[in-house]
Parts: sequence; structure tokens; C-alpha cells
Amino acid sequence: MDSKNFSGGFFIAFEGIDGAGKSSLIRMLHEKMSQHQIATNVTAEPTKNYLGKHIREILSGDREGDEKTIAALFLADRVDHLTNPGYGMLVQLGNGETVISDRYYLSSYAYHVPHVSLDWVIEANSICAALRRPDLTFFIDISVEESLRRLNASREKLDKFENERRITEVRQNYYAAIEKVKADENIVIIDGERASSEVFEDVWQAVSQWMHNHSC
Repeated sequence: MDSKNFSGGFFIAFEGIDGAGKSSLIRMLHEKMSQHQIATNVTAEPTKNYLGKHIREILSGDREGDEKTIAALFLADRVDHLTNPGYGMLVQLGNGETVISDRYYLSSYAYHVPHVSLDWVIEANSICAALRRPDLTFFIDISVEESLRRLNASREKLDKFENERRITEVRQNYYAAIEKVKADENIVIIDGERASSEVFEDVWQAVSQWMHNHSC
């Protein structure tokens, strides 16, 4: 890859059930991009902005909110995450910067079903897809058992989504959603139950190939 010929504006999303190791991979990718002198911004959903904080309070149990409310708030947070003139991803991408997001709308497809229908979630998030689809979405796949093992080893308190029944449901929803939208999305499924260095090798290979194919 010749990074000097890559102009940026590359949008990468990481997806997976809780404990998949997305944060470590994102950190490694950010460091690798920096080594190649590619301006890169790391972000996450829910965001740290006012709507994202509201979502986090519901997920932690500090504020009341049902599943439909959570789905609607995630959509509002995502639209703001894209379009806000001060910190929006579209501004960063338009400036030629690469954006790496820990979760995007594929998470909504997985986490909000069956409380709202998959078709509704896809249609509701079509405004985000129309504004900007990820150039690459990585789904880091681990088993439910591995997810629970990692969560219990790293967390003092689990949120309302972090239990065996819910995680099993979410993993199944991810695969159902990926099957439904695969014609429109560039989704790479990666086995996340290996050493992080091995997982990252697969991530970097896919990123390098994309950048090579889209170099100016």
C-alpha cells in the first residue's frame, strides 16, 4: 500500500457482541493509520454527546426507558453523530479524514430486534445509510460463552443487555441482519476468538486492500 496516494475520507465501522474485542482492534488500527500518516478520528455509538449520554443512562439502569425508546434514541444520536456541524462524521470525512466508529447502524439491527421489527429498524436507519454507508464494516465474531467469560473478567457491573439470553439473541440477530443487507454493505466477518494480533492481521489486510483499490 502506498499511503501517499490515499486521500482519506475512509469510513470503517466495527461490530460485534459485547466482549468481542472491538476497542483493542480499533486502538491498534488507529495506531497503524498514524504510522502511515493517515489522519484518523476514532468515535463510538452511543456517542458521548447529549443524546448518547441519555442512552447510556438507560442502559446502566440510572434512567427509565423501554426498548422502543432506546431504538429511537439510538437513531437520533446516530443522525446527530453524522450531521452535527461541529463534530459530525460527515464533516470529518468531507475533510478527507478517516473515521473509525465502534458500532454503527448494524448494531441497531442486532440489538433492537425483536422489540421492534428488523424491517422497521432498517427503514428507520435508511436516512443514515443514505448519508453514508461504511466503506468497510468488520463483524468481530465470538461465541456467547466467550463473551460472558470476557465480560465477567473485565466488568464490575454488567448493563441490561449483558446476559446470556440477550447476548445469544443479539448474535443471532447480527447474522440475520448481515444476511438481509449483505448485497448493500461491505461486511467482513472475522473470527475474534484468536490472539488479538492475529485478529488484527485480518483487519489490516482488509483495510490495506481497500485502500490499495481506492488509491488516487
